[in-house]
Amino acid sequence: MYFLDVKTDFAFKKVFGSLENKDILISFLNALIEFPNNRVITTLDIVDPYNIPMLKGMKDTYVDVKAVLDDGSIVLIEMQILNHQGLEKRILYNVAKNYSVQLVRADDYTLLNPVIALTIVDFDMFPDSDSVITKFKLLEKESFINYADDIELIFIELPKFTKKLEDLAGIKDQWIYFIKNAGTLEYVPETLSSTVKEALNVVNEAAFTADELEIQRKRKEFIFIQKAAIEKATKDGLKKGVEQGIKNRDIAIVRSMYKEGSTLEFISKVTGLEIEFIRSITQ
Repeated sequence: MYFLDVKTDFAFKKVFGSLENKDILISFLNALIEFPNNRVITTLDIVDPYNIPMLKGMKDTYVDVKAVLDDGSIVLIEMQILNHQGLEKRILYNVAKNYSVQLVRADDYTLLNPVIALTIVDFDMFPDSDSVITKFKLLEKESFINYADDIELIFIELPKFTKKLEDLAGIKDQWIYFIKNAGTLEYVPETLSSTVKEALNVVNEAAFTADELEIQRKRKEFIFIQKAAIEKATKDGLKKGVEQGIKNRDIAIVRSMYKEGSTLEFISKVTGLEIEFIRSITQ
């Protein structure tokens, strides 16, 4: 048996972003998010973030899965393979945007529902910390008084998760293991929970058409090209200076994405770079 690499956007959405797999997403969120008062979510709606009408002049952003929970809370789930300049600000902006657009004119502020951003990254985002999961909330700096539970950022850094199958301690470990290792498994481990096994069955290559497998192959190839471009530009940057190295990296990524057929708008979403800068490189 062979399974798709869940770290690609195609496979990730197959598992967590499809209506027929809502039970998988519910299990995943209950395992990874500590909801107030030990609440366990039982239902949710999956929203297509690409079909939501935006306010005029508001910058669009990139989200893999958007879920509205049974109490109205919003969870934004994103799988990020490549680090890029401005990523932290883009995630924060996306949370703020989804928080603010809940209200229309004359609505009461008490109607605002919490927004949680759950971001899974395949790189070290916080090198000074050994924690696999890092959580941020609005707290008073000295006494840590909680201002509100309305905004929360959660990051899962896959490279820091080194547990083997026999070392998994619970459902939280199982979900992180699944995301990191699904693409390398050759069978469904018996020790996994029924829902994680169900997720593996979703990405079983036998369930996909030849065209779908080709889409997955192209996505993996695209990621490989981007990583290689970043590594080369970073090495060049060590020789020529950090700023020039970052610029070289951005140029390499933009040119590669453009060559693969990505639009300027999509490149801007993924990289966080300004449209004018991208246009100057591609034209």
